Formats: sequence, C-alpha cells, structure tokens
Amino acid sequence: MTSPPLDRRALLIGSLAGAFTLSLPRAAFSQNEVKRIDALIAKMTIEEKAGQMSCLADSFRPFNPPNPKTGVQDKRRLGEIIRKTGVGSLFNGIGAKGAREAQDIAVRQNRLGIPILFAGDVIHGLRTIFPVPLAEAASFDPTLAERTARAAALEATAAGIHLTYAPVVDVARDQRWGRVVEGAGEDVYLGKLFAAARVKGLQGRNTRRADSLLASPKHFAAYGAVLAGLDYNNVDISDETLRETHLPPFQAAIDAGALALMSSFNEINGVPATADHALMTDLLRGEMGFRGFVCSDFSADQELVAHGFAEDDRDAARLAILAGVDMSMQSGIYLRYIPELVESGAIPMSTIDVAVRRILYVKTAAGLFDDPYRSIDEKAEAIHISSPDKIALSREAGARSIVLLRNEGDLLPLSADSQKRIALIGPFADDKDNILGPWSFYGDVKLNVDIATGLRARMAYPSQLTVERGSGIEAPIRDGIARAVEAAKEAHIVILALGEGADMSGEAESRTEIGIPPAQQALADAVAAVGRPTIVLLRHGRALALQGAISAAPAILATWFLGSQTGHAIADVLFGFVNPSAKLPVSFPWESGQEPFFYDRKSTGRPVVENASTEYRTRFRTTDNTALFPFGHGLGYSDFQLSGLKLSTEKLGWDETLEIEAAIRNTGKVAGAEVVQLYIRDRIASRTRPIRELKGVHRVELAAGDKGKVRFTLKRADLMFVGSDSKWIAEPGLFDIWVSRSSIGGLAGSFRLMAPGAV
Repeated sequence: MTSPPLDRRALLIGSLAGAFTLSLPRAAFSQNEVKRIDALIAKMTIEEKAGQMSCLADSFRPFNPPNPKTGVQDKRRLGEIIRKTGVGSLFNGIGAKGAREAQDIAVRQNRLGIPILFAGDVIHGLRTIFPVPLAEAASFDPTLAERTARAAALEATAAGIHLTYAPVVDVARDQRWGRVVEGAGEDVYLGKLFAAARVKGLQGRNTRRADSLLASPKHFAAYGAVLAGLDYNNVDISDETLRETHLPPFQAAIDAGALALMSSFNEINGVPATADHALMTDLLRGEMGFRGFVCSDFSADQELVAHGFAEDDRDAARLAILAGVDMSMQSGIYLRYIPELVESGAIPMSTIDVAVRRILYVKTAAGLFDDPYRSIDEKAEAIHISSPDKIALSREAGARSIVLLRNEGDLLPLSADSQKRIALIGPFADDKDNILGPWSFYGDVKLNVDIATGLRARMAYPSQLTVERGSGIEAPIRDGIARAVEAAKEAHIVILALGEGADMSGEAESRTEIGIPPAQQALADAVAAVGRPTIVLLRHGRALALQGAISAAPAILATWFLGSQTGHAIADVLFGFVNPSAKLPVSFPWESGQEPFFYDRKSTGRPVVENASTEYRTRFRTTDNTALFPFGHGLGYSDFQLSGLKLSTEKLGWDETLEIEAAIRNTGKVAGAEVVQLYIRDRIASRTRPIRELKGVHRVELAAGDKGKVRFTLKRADLMFVGSDSKWIAEPGLFDIWVSRSSIGGLAGSFRLMAPGAV
C-alpha cells in the first residue's frame, strides 16, 4: 500500500489555530473598549466577520477606478453589503459628503453599527502634491518628509480618509523597476530614516485625532527585489539579504507606530507573500512585533491561483487567511468563501476571530467607535485642502529635492536680472501634464506650475525666454528639432527639459532601458551641436543612464517629479534663490545593462583596483562597475572642505561608543548646506560585507567662509549583520570608516571592535 502524496499546503499551514497571537496589546485600550470589542465579536455572525475582513472600492465617491476591474463596483450593491454584513474598509474615494453617506449606512442601518475605515493611496499628497518619495529622499532630511506627510495627512483626513497605503518602504536596487519612484531609494539606512519619519508625519502624535492618517507601510516583503526589475515578478533571495536589506525599513515603520501593513504581490523563494505563514505570522508578528492588521494588495489573495499556489478562489482565501492576511482588498473572495470555509472546518473560527479583533482594535485606535464621523467634515475640507501653507511647502520641498549633478565652469546659478536670451527646449518646457508623477490622481491640476511659468515669474525680463518643445516625450514632432535648433542659435543659454513622462514610472512601468527616449536624445544632440552653454533638467522617477550630449552637458540637475509647484521650485534653484543641497538616493549607472546596481555591493574576489589592469576583473566589456553619478552625490553653489578626522578611540570596547568628529568649512562665496555622510566597512567577517555601508548623515548649514564640526557616533549595534542561523551578530575585528560628501572618497580612518572583556 502506497502512502498518499504529501499536501505541501497542509505542511505549510500545519495546525495554526493556536499560532496566532493577540494583535494590539490590551493595555493600549481602556477596559470598556476591550469589553466592547469582545462583545461585538461574540454577537457577530460569520458573514459579518467576513465583511469586516473585506476592503472594497469606494463606489459612494469613486475617484480612482479599480484596476484591474474586479470585485464590487456598484454603489447600490455596495450599500446593501454594508447594510447587511458591514464592511471593514472602503478605499480610494475622497470627499466628506460621500463618506458620510456610506458611514450613515454602516452605523445607523447595520445592526452592529461598526464604522467603516476609509482608506486611500495618498502617496505624496492629496490635492496639493509634493515631490515623489524618491525625490524627497534626495533631501537626505527625514524632517522634511515628516512635514510633507503631516501636510498630506491634514488634507486627506479633511477629505474623509482615515488610512493611507503608504509609505512605500521597499529598498529598490534595480532602476528598471517602475516603483523605485515610490520609495526612498537603494539604501537601507536612508530607508529606515524615511520610513519612520513618514509614519510619524502621517499619524501625528495621537491616532485618535481627526487629523491622524493611519500609515500602512508596503509592500511586505522584498517587493523591491523582483527579478529583472519586472513588476509583480518573483523574488529569489537569501534569508540574510531579506533580513539585512529588505526588512529593516519595515521594522523602523513598525517601531514608529504603524498599525496596518500591506502584503506584497511577489512570491519569495517559491511562496507568494500573501500565503506565506512564516513571513506574515512567524516573522512579522513573532519576531518583528507587529500588532496591527495586514491587508492584501489589490486582489493579491485571488492571484494565488495565477501563481499556481492555490487551486481556486476558495483555496486562495483559505491560504491567505491562514497565513495571517486579515483583510482582502477588492477581490471579494473573503466575503464569498469565509462562511463556508469555517462551516466546513477548513478554517477555525478562532483564526477568523483573531483577524477581526485586529481590525476592530485598529478602528478603536483610530477613534472611530467614539466618533464614526471623525475626519468627515466639509468645513475642514474648505480649510485644509490646498491651503497657502501647503502650497508653499510643496515649493520648498521641490527645491530641497533637486540634485545638482554637474556644474562645470559655475554655469549655475543664472542671474534673474540678466537680459541674456534663454531658450527653454524639450517636451517638459511648458508641460503641465507630467509634473506630478505617478500616484497623484487626487491632485488638483489647477495648482500645477510648469517650468516656463516658473522661470518667467523669477526673470526680470521674462520676454527673453523662448520656449520650444522640440519633440514629444517618446515621439518626434514634425519640424520640432529644426525649430529648437533655431531657438538655440538665437539664445545665449539653452535649458533642455528632458526625461520621463509621468506614465513611465510607477506601478507596471518597468523599463528594459532606463535612458532618455530616442526622440529626446536626438533633440538634445542636435541642440547641443549649436554650441551654446547648456543646462539639462531631468524629469524622472528613477536613476537614469545618460548618453551623448545629455551626459556631456556642463550643467545637469535631477529634478524628478516635484509636485504642484514644480516650475517655481526649479526656478528658485536655477536662479540661486535656493542653494541646492540634495544628494542622490540612487546610483546613476553608465549603462542600463549595469542594473541592478547599488553602491553597497560586494567587492568580489577580483575587484577592479585603481591604476591597475582591468583584465579578468569584475567589469563589463564596455565599462567598469562604477557609477556615472554615485549614491550620495550632489553639488551646490558653495563648496565645502572636510578635514581633521578624529576618532575617540582606535579600539572600540564591546559595549562602548565610538565618537567621530571632523571639521567642515564652506569655501564658497555664498551660504549653503552640505549633507555629510558616514560610511563603514567591516574589513574581515564570517560573511562577506559590502564595500561601504551608510551609517549616518549630518546636515550642516554654513555662511560663506565659516567653519563647523560634524559629529557621529557608532556602537556595536551599528556594526551588526546577519550571520549563521539568520541571527544578527557583531564580530570583533578591523573596520574602515569614511566621513565624506558621497559614497566615493572622503576622510578615511579605521578602528577595531574589541571582543567582550578585551582591553
């Protein structure tokens, strides 16, 4: 008699009824609140529990139609669901009036009266749009991100939203991936800083306040590691890399108080995240201490069937619930199958109760049971949305996000009082349709300021500006290049506004080539041949591989997608009203084929050594493995000099603190700011370590000629890495250290971490 084949799903989920822990600690709530949740769960039917575990598109105030089109998308039908079973959350609708209509049904016509949690994709602003997250990360200033997140929260909560599916905390190391634009770039340390800052800014000091917007970090986990940078693709990754690179920003967000989290589309090592109990329960809740609820990404639970992991929709719902996904987004399969799954014994009722408890506790933490109409106030809409202070912040954040990549011969800043003729050329010269970037569908386009408008507003002689688009974003314009060349010949200075359209970055916008589209490249090459001093303004949501005249331009600025006040922000920097201080959060490669490329890579056994032969070394035939513009690079209109590196000790005790100090001087002619960076390398370790790792940033503002000090500290915890058995460890030994202005060069030193008890 042969044994029956092993059911790998059964092996995966095992006996899970006792594996789930209580979500939020009871101590976070009053005794009456705990009793209220217990009483509600005791009264709920299984259909009502399934309703709380479902998130559906907001048909009462539809703004961003679901894509792909699946699930409930009808107001009448949705109203009946809310009335009969209730619903946990509605998403991507805005406006107090529609929210009130839906909430009335939930609290007045449903027998339990459980309020709806309204959610939406507020990624970098609601009506007032701020720079895309990648651009804002270039500021290297998490306090700026906290401020813009707070402003976005004020607008979103005024429009009847309680939760946003943000921040994106995916570490992205392949610039072909379209969703690089949504995160903080390629570095773990920077990702942690911005993850925590954005959660704090969104949620504010008290999640029960009407202006608190609950954060839902995403995408858990390792979505930024999809193979070939192809969206929704698979992830094949070691446990060490998962823990060292992709989990720390999530941990930072959780530690900052995030109460919701979104599962990712991708699989990890053969198991889709939405069905991965080891990931969603053992690791997330057991090791990382997450106490909120997990929502699937859009129909990611149903997509377990397409993955080849679930037999059908019913099986997909079963697997996702048992993995620890508490809420299903839009697919509707929890509504359809939970009652039967529990009745048949496929899922224990206790498992359902834990998921519902998590959701109800988060609603309690948001103050919805005390005030179901919290954040649904038409008067607040009029006060907070697109207010002058938020528009001013959009402009400030835009200017603070611009990276000056090159400035040969001090071509910049331009004089706003000059009568020199300027030719502004390129598809983004006076374009208002592509300034906001992806995930800005709520944005108020009336606030959009194009580059030409921004420049003219700053120029004493605005008639000296000539505008020619020259080409489309991806296609030539008839006689466009000829007109652009004539405009360049008549000008003293040429500004080329080139790059990506808003639909070339973001979800489902992976690119095999990350260069400037050929039509624009041809335009740039023809205009540059005229010989005028040329400034390139890049519009983009990822690092770019620059070629030809664009790469050779004497002045280049990374201007990303800067939001509502794009034109004014760019003009502020070009004319020197703002001295740029931003740094690259992603490495610009020489060629697209270098991707994935990131600064904290390993050396390999055959690294390229400076001033030595590259034969049989780690390089490509056409280029060595370096960056055109490295991570952390960024110039300003003043210059800075670092000197006098001092370490408090060369032998760091196991439980001691190393203090690092260096002098900095503004050697330029104008006041400016510099972001000084601290890097280390573990010289010898039981697992090979990166050539550099960022461990600190320090922003310094100095007047021309002034001197200052930068100080950093390091402890053993900062030197740890994931060793054997997936445990974080530190090892005694020699460490290199750099205090620098980018991930290349800088003041160099070294110290030794001593073993416990050593002197």
